[in-house]
Amino acid sequence: MPRLENCTWSCSCTARGRHKIQLESTTAPLTTKVGEMLSSSVSSPSLTLVGPGARSPSTSSVSSTSSTLNLSQHLVQRSVVLFVVGAFMALVLNLLQIQRNVTLFPDEVISTLFSSAWWVPLCCGTAAAVVGLLYPCIDSHLGEPHKFKREWASVMRCIAVFVGINHASAKLDFANNVQLSLTLAALSLGLWWTFDRSRSGLGLGITIAFVATLITQFLVYNGVYQYTSPDFLYIRSWLPCIFFSGGVTVGNIGRQLAMGIPEKPHND
Repeated sequence: MPRLENCTWSCSCTARGRHKIQLESTTAPLTTKVGEMLSSSVSSPSLTLVGPGARSPSTSSVSSTSSTLNLSQHLVQRSVVLFVVGAFMALVLNLLQIQRNVTLFPDEVISTLFSSAWWVPLCCGTAAAVVGLLYPCIDSHLGEPHKFKREWASVMRCIAVFVGINHASAKLDFANNVQLSLTLAALSLGLWWTFDRSRSGLGLGITIAFVATLITQFLVYNGVYQYTSPDFLYIRSWLPCIFFSGGVTVGNIGRQLAMGIPEKPHND
């Protein structure tokens, strides 16, 4: 009996060893093939992730193209609105100046639309579009979004105050132009403090007033039109105040229109 058990045990061990060798020899090539397949699939450039966070290149390019088109359309719409507003305000306010004999145009101009030259609404509309687009652009560049009184009711009140300042420049009678200029300067700063209060708005307003005054002096010097009773290099000394308050007003309109810009899609 002991010999039979020893024989049986040795036989079973021998069979298990042979079976193990056969399994190892069978699985070794299979493991090698699986490893090659995995390595080739990982190194393949055509592998794409599948899941809720995956996004194909074609989808991202289409979304970026559509967002760019939307921004371009919105920019064109804002430019058109600002141009129309600037041209209309220029016609109305310039008519007031002509009626009060503050500005004088040639005789052939008086019979045209609103008694104004053709280039007045064109130039003022273009300037309004540039200024209205520049204000929100500077705000975003400086990282200081303008949030003071951002509603259309405040913008309309700002326009009314600007029209009042322009009306005062033609209607009020002072002993001299210096007193009128100081009064309009105080009103213009009050307009900025009431409806803007931003450093970018103050800086752009002063820059606009300076550049517009130089352009006006150049036009008057070349005889395009003229001012009555000039006291500041062919023009009135209060004219920079009008340009300053006009720049702040148009800037507020441009900022309000820029609030409707669609946000750019964020790619995680």
